[in-house]
Amino acid sequence: MKQEKEAGYRLAVDIGGTFTDIVLEMPHGFESGKVLTTPDRPEQGVINGVRLVLEKAKVAASQLDLVIHGTTLATNAIIERRGARTALITTQGFRDTLEFAFGHRFDQYDLELERPEPLVSRPLRFEAVERVAADGSVLLALDEASVRDVAARLREEKIESVAVCFLHAYRNGAHEKRVREILAQECPGLFVSLSHEVCPEIREYERTSTTAANAYVQPLMSTYLGKLSDALKELGVAAPLLMIMSSGSLTSVETARRLPIRLVESGPAGGAILAREVAKEIGAERSVALDMGGTTAKIIMLTNYEPRFARSMEVARAYRFLAGSGLPLRIPVIEMIEIGAGGGSIAHVDELGRIAVGPESAGSVPGPACYARGGKRPTVTDSDLLLGKLDPDAFAAGSMKLDTDKARQAAEDHVGKPAGISWADAAGGVCEIVDENMANATRVHAADAGEELESRVLIATGGAGPLHAARIAEKLGMATVVVPKAAGVGSAFGFLKAPIAYEAVHSQIMHLAKFDAASANHVFADLRTEAEAVVRIASADRPLRERRFADMRYKGQGHELAVEIPARLYEAGDGAALAELFEAQYQKNYGRRIPNLTVEALTWTLVLSAVEEETKAAKLGDTTATQAKAIRHTRVFDAELGDFVEAQVISREASAPGTQFHGPALVVEDQTTVWVPSSFDGRISPGGHVILERKG
Repeated sequence: MKQEKEAGYRLAVDIGGTFTDIVLEMPHGFESGKVLTTPDRPEQGVINGVRLVLEKAKVAASQLDLVIHGTTLATNAIIERRGARTALITTQGFRDTLEFAFGHRFDQYDLELERPEPLVSRPLRFEAVERVAADGSVLLALDEASVRDVAARLREEKIESVAVCFLHAYRNGAHEKRVREILAQECPGLFVSLSHEVCPEIREYERTSTTAANAYVQPLMSTYLGKLSDALKELGVAAPLLMIMSSGSLTSVETARRLPIRLVESGPAGGAILAREVAKEIGAERSVALDMGGTTAKIIMLTNYEPRFARSMEVARAYRFLAGSGLPLRIPVIEMIEIGAGGGSIAHVDELGRIAVGPESAGSVPGPACYARGGKRPTVTDSDLLLGKLDPDAFAAGSMKLDTDKARQAAEDHVGKPAGISWADAAGGVCEIVDENMANATRVHAADAGEELESRVLIATGGAGPLHAARIAEKLGMATVVVPKAAGVGSAFGFLKAPIAYEAVHSQIMHLAKFDAASANHVFADLRTEAEAVVRIASADRPLRERRFADMRYKGQGHELAVEIPARLYEAGDGAALAELFEAQYQKNYGRRIPNLTVEALTWTLVLSAVEEETKAAKLGDTTATQAKAIRHTRVFDAELGDFVEAQVISREASAPGTQFHGPALVVEDQTTVWVPSSFDGRISPGGHVILERKG
C-alpha cells in the first residue's frame, strides 16, 4: 500500500440490478472492477467492490479525495413495490387526489385498462382540517387536534413514513411545517416528507404523487446511505460522499437522504454523461446512447452533444410506451426510455408459442443459469454464452466461471422444447427478440422526440451493451457504433465527469404585463440560498455559475414552455422582455405567435453549478494503421447471416490506437466484450474507443 497522501484519487460507484461497478480515477490512470450486487445488503456489495479495486491499484482507502455514488435502488423499490409502509396526510376533501390522477383515460380504446396502483392505499390516506388559498393566504387555520387524531392512527397502523401534501402548500408551507412538528412529538422516529420541500410546484396530482414516492423510498434510501457512509469510514475512507441525481449533477448525501426521489434514474444519468463526453471527443453532434446492463436497457437521444432534459418523468408504467400509464414524478431528469432488456432478462415461451424476453430479470440472485447460483431459467446472458459471444473462463475479468451446460439445459427446457426448436435456435431467438425490443424502443423514443436515427452514431455502454449494439444498429439502419473505453463500467465512469450542481424550483403565478420585479427577485434570492447551501458542501471555494428558467404560457393554456431568462436583478419594466423571450421560444417550437394574449409565468427555476476547472483538450495526433493480431479464434453466431461463423478474438488492452480489424470478431476486455458482426469493420480511435463502421 502507498503511504504518502497524493492528490487526485476519486472513486465512483454504480449499483445496478445485477452488478455493482467501481471506477478509481488516479493521477496516472484508472482502475475498475465489477462485483455482484448484494440486494439484501447493497452496501456490502459496494464495500466488496471498493476493496477489490483498491487492492488492484495498490491504493489505500485514506488516499481517496472523493467518492461519487449512483444507484437504481430507489427506482427498483417503486417498480417492485418494496418501499416503506407509507401514509398520506392531505387537506380535508382531497384524500383521493392520487386515485383521480389526471381524470382521464390514457388509452380511451382499451376496455380493460389498468391504472397503476397508488403507492399509498386509500385506508392509509388521512385528512387534516386546514385550507390555504392559491395566493398563499390562510383561509382556514390548521386544526392541530385533527392532526393529533391522525397521528394516533399512524401509530395504530405502524406507519414508517408519511407524506404531507396540503392544497397550495407550494405558496405557503407553514401548515405542513407545523404538522411535522406535531408528528415529531406524537410519532418519534417517523420519516416525514413535506410537499413544499420535495416538490414546491403547482399542479396538485403531480406534487402529491412525487411527495408520496419520496416518502415511500425514504426509509430504505436513508438507512442504506447511512450504512454505506459508516461502512466506508470503517474501511478507512475519510473523503466526502456525493450522490449523482437523475439530472446528472451531484449533491450531498444529506440532501439525498432528505430527497431520495431525486436519485431515481441516477445510475443511467452516468451513462448519458459519458456518452456526451465521447460524442464531443469524436465530433458526433447527433448520437444515441445505449446503456444495457444486467437488468434494463436505457436509450437516450443526444443532439448538439447534449441529452434532452425534462422536469417530469413516469415510473412503473402499466403500458411500456404509453404516457400516462405510470406514476408521475416532478423532478429534474435526463430524458430517456428504459425497458426490461438486460443480460439478466428472463426468456420464456408465451401462450401463443412465441419467444418473449423480460421484463422480469434474474438479477444477481439467483442470476442467469450459467452463473450456477441457483438460476434455472434462461436469460440473455445464457444465450450470449451459447452463441459464442462470451468466454466462459474470462467473464468479469475471470472472477466468475460460466457454466455452459447449465445455460444449454435452461434454454432447452424453457424455450427450445416448448417452441419445438433446438437449443441453438432458442438462444439465437432470445438474442434476436431482445435486440428487436431495444431497437423498437429506440424507434419509439426517436419518434416521440421528432428525431431521425439513420444519421446518428450509436454509443454503447454497460456490460451487455457492446455485445448487442452492432445488431441493434443494423436494425435501425445506423452506420456507426462507438464503444467507449471503460464501457463495461460506463455509468460509474460518467459519474466522475458529472458537475456539482443543484436545481431549486418554486411556483408563483405572475402575469408579465403586471410584472412584480420585487417578488421575482425575492423568489430567486430564496432559490439561490437553497441551492448554494447544497453546492457549497461539495465545492467550498469554486466560483459558481447560475442559470435561471421560467415556465411560461399564454394565459388560458394548459401547459408551459421552459424558457431561459437572464440571471440578474429585475426591474419593473422587464416583464415585456421576458414575454418576448417566451414568444420567440413559442414561435421556434410551433411556427407562430398568438397575438393579443397575455403571457404568464408559473414556475421559476434556478440551476447553480460549480464552475469546473478548464482542461485543455488533448491533441490527438495521427495514428499508424496496423492490423489487429488475433489471440485465438472461436465460433460465434452471426444473426445477419443466420449461422455460426469463425471469428477472431482480439485483446482490446493489447490493441493500440490505429489498430484495425474486420468482422466477424470479438474484442475482449475485463468488463465487457464487443461483438463485431460480419457486416462491420472496426478500429481503435486515438482516444482508445472501439469504432465500428458498416461495410460498404
